[in-house]
Amino acid sequence: MNEVRVKIVNHSDNPAPSYATQHSAGMDLRAWLDEPVVIQPMQRLLIPTGVHIELPEGYECQLRPRSGLAIKHGITLVNTPGTIDADYRGEIKVIMINLGETPFTIESGERICQMVVAPYSRVEWTTADSLEASERGEGGFGHTGLK
Repeated sequence: MNEVRVKIVNHSDNPAPSYATQHSAGMDLRAWLDEPVVIQPMQRLLIPTGVHIELPEGYECQLRPRSGLAIKHGITLVNTPGTIDADYRGEIKVIMINLGETPFTIESGERICQMVVAPYSRVEWTTADSLEASERGEGGFGHTGLK
């Protein structure tokens, strides 16, 4: 496990994103709201957090749904994983959707998603006329079956 230092400006009155357990890969990120908001079934909302970060070059931050919200209430993120690039300095906002059957209320301070900071690679394309054969070949979209 690598440790990386990340600058944070937290305008909210919530604690900084944090790990729930010693071996958590993701940190809990909390909503920062003036008043509770209700997400109706099939509605999308942009939820502010008050958090701004400065990632080092070569790192990204991914926003991922919280499994408890997903299984219990059908609450997830629309663009999963959401990517925060190292050169973004704006407030982190989370695009949430209610895939459940009942309205869901989000309170300020509620943990709404997970943040995972990870290194990434830049691709340098090499133009080719063909690709090496593989066992899978062009099979996709269920090609390997269910069992």
